Amino acid sequence: MSQTISDKVRWTTADLELLPDNGDRYEIIDGELFMTRAPHWGHQEACGNFYLELKTWSRSTGLGRAAINPGLIFTDADNVIPDVVWASNERLAILLDEAGHLTAAPELIVEILSPGADNQRRDRDLKLRLYSVRGVQEYWVVNWRLQQIEVYRREKASLKLIATLLRNDELTSPLLPGFSCSVGQIFA
Repeated sequence: MSQTISDKVRWTTADLELLPDNGDRYEIIDGELFMTRAPHWGHQEACGNFYLELKTWSRSTGLGRAAINPGLIFTDADNVIPDVVWASNERLAILLDEAGHLTAAPELIVEILSPGADNQRRDRDLKLRLYSVRGVQEYWVVNWRLQQIEVYRREKASLKLIATLLRNDELTSPLLPGFSCSVGQIFA
């Protein structure tokens, strides 16, 4: 028997409180629950390197702040944990709730891909659409195994792929004046 959309379970932020606190990461996108286990060492190393580059640049310019794995609660049905985010000081002042979660889009989100079809669908399709609708200005999808970065930038109200950067390329962004990082350095 097939399920109709109205019969399908829609998860909410409140449902997350009922799930075990066992180290797994739970995210909800459009009411669909996603669970991921602890990431691979290479995933975490790339995540840390992006954070380090963004934090170093932010400290030198004073223009914003970076964070690893912040809670991002758009609605009760859209509750995600991006790998790395960057927000300007002005934007950050209106993003955080009393629990320290982001409640609206930061300017930049970085997602490091994990293996598996469900993970690929979540990061490349569902999160891309969610971040696009919610106003993220740039979205970097990172494949640490292939050592490449897909840069999506906001154009005419949606995120569009503007570049796929490889190991010998430089990563820059109009959001981050003067920021430049060798792609190879991220994966070193």
